Amino acid sequence: MSTATPPLPGSSLSAARRSRELAETVGGPAVDVLVVGLGATGAGAALDAAARGLTVAAVDAHDLAFGTSRFSSKLIHGGLRYLASAQLDVAHESAVERGVLMERTAPHLVRAQPFVLPLTPLVSRGQSALAWAGFRAGDTLRLAARTARATLPAPRRLSTVETRHLAPALRTQGLRGGLLSWDGRLTDDARLVTAIARTAAAHGARILTRVRALRLTASGAVIRDELTGEEGEIRARAVINASGVWAGGLVEGIRIRPSRGTHLVLRSDHLGPLPAGLHVPVPGETNRFVLVLPQGDGRVYVGLTDEPVEGDIPDVPQAPETDIGFLLDVLGSVLDVPVQREDVVGAFAGLRPLLDTTSAAHSGAAPRTSDISRRHAVLTSPEGVVTVVGGKLTTYRRMAEDAVDAAVATGRLTAGPSPTASLPLVGAASPDALGSVRAPRRLVQRYGTEAAAVRALGARHPRLEEPVLPGHPVTGAELLWAVRHEGALDEADLLDRRTRIGLVPADRAAATDAARRVLDEVSARVGER
Repeated sequence: MSTATPPLPGSSLSAARRSRELAETVGGPAVDVLVVGLGATGAGAALDAAARGLTVAAVDAHDLAFGTSRFSSKLIHGGLRYLASAQLDVAHESAVERGVLMERTAPHLVRAQPFVLPLTPLVSRGQSALAWAGFRAGDTLRLAARTARATLPAPRRLSTVETRHLAPALRTQGLRGGLLSWDGRLTDDARLVTAIARTAAAHGARILTRVRALRLTASGAVIRDELTGEEGEIRARAVINASGVWAGGLVEGIRIRPSRGTHLVLRSDHLGPLPAGLHVPVPGETNRFVLVLPQGDGRVYVGLTDEPVEGDIPDVPQAPETDIGFLLDVLGSVLDVPVQREDVVGAFAGLRPLLDTTSAAHSGAAPRTSDISRRHAVLTSPEGVVTVVGGKLTTYRRMAEDAVDAAVATGRLTAGPSPTASLPLVGAASPDALGSVRAPRRLVQRYGTEAAAVRALGARHPRLEEPVLPGHPVTGAELLWAVRHEGALDEADLLDRRTRIGLVPADRAAATDAARRVLDEVSARVGER
């Protein structure tokens, strides 16, 4: 059995490291690449550039995964949806990147997730045939992407008995079986971003949260330290704007058309056991589904919507009652157990940064956001700032690679090709190695090879072995690890991003004191040195 593995050298992020590297960067020598935004794509760009041997600084006005990257469905899609809309290149790219994550770079964070599409009276035989053809096509995508069958099993038809076994909450009346398919599923999207950022740090990138870019040029940025209010300048030979839905506020000419995706949070005990997730067809639409996603932590997510967002972009979008009602209605079309509004213990909404390619003079109706391509774009402004927009979580690595390629060309930097398709993230290892880690399976799926070290923190401090609130598995040791090694600076970082306790407001309130105690204890120990 594997013993506790210490953090990858150079990968630990902390308040002390942030302060030191910020002081070295602001007003200091120019870095090769400055990245603005530390969601999946920005952190991925920092890793890509650093892994090529470039000097890198990456800033975010808030925290790692503060924006869209923590509000996804937690799925790594194989591109089936894009096949249906004839976006063959996007579909293939998605399938390839899914395989990269599952088999090479993050097998501890991404695993196969079964889904059942129940064949209810609302699903016609024609729709069933279309869905089955889609699942078979998706399996062909898996083959074309060279992802092993052991990684993603084949789709198959289910009898009514099998369907009920995998989804006991389904209504039996009129049920005529189901369709079983598989896709990639993240343990947690925010944890993926944390792993990417820490891997970038291990390659020398300076990961600077709470640093807001006020103005960008091709030679750097004017920034403000959000903790002190002090302003300064970071000089760079190339600049990448990876700020997602906020990209247009930093570079002129970038038009973003945000699309809101809303998810509900339910308690698992309300729906009963769910060995598989569900694809619930939206009545009246042929290629739109609501997903039911069991999380393994006492919660189930139900999503998602795809609605255009107008006006100013908030830091944290809210889930409107119209979205909540829509999701509950679709869920109610297949479940035997009614789910009422009061059963929704939390909800979250993310904004997809879709590139608006419609002409400003276009007089016709704008396309639905659900119809806008998820193909990403890398744009270089006349001043020389590289902006990467569009895309999706699954293809963050490819987006980052393309953005760094553009930055290298624009800044006339010397760098080789991207190595990130075969570069394991912090905690990654083979399935056999992960299976030998001496820690609970839940910790291995969140921390990989570092899980034993997280567990050892609790063994040294027994009170940290206990969950921080009843009914939720996160322990005090995980909070301490987040402060020491994952760059968490305050309660929100701990509860809303390093763990997902905060997705349920009542749970967040109950765990705040525990988070505060850990932060105070770490601060006191640092002050004693």
